[in-house]
Amino acid sequence: MYVSITGLRLKRFWHAPSFWRHATAAMVQARSADGCLQSDARTMSGIHHTRSVWRDRQAMETYLRSGAHLQAMRVFPKIATGKTYGYDSTAIPDWDEVHRLWENKGREV
Repeated sequence: MYVSITGLRLKRFWHAPSFWRHATAAMVQARSADGCLQSDARTMSGIHHTRSVWRDRQAMETYLRSGAHLQAMRVFPKIATGKTYGYDSTAIPDWDEVHRLWENKGREV
């Protein structure tokens, strides 16, 4: 399976309504996407994290480039900064591991 981790921080507090509108729509899309095994989110230390688990990387990339997620990616540079990290795995990381991986291995987007 493929694990995808994101962590985003709003540039300004007034971006929150736009952020949550896009984040909610993208999460709904992920949860119903072909190949998505699990998708959830949590805010830790002011960072809005997502953890999604996919059948394989191809399934994640199909989701990434379509629908609500594509729209969110187009808005993202205006409202937030962040990092992503994805990797093949045989286990789903817990939230402490998600945050650690994001801090240590995340790539700026």
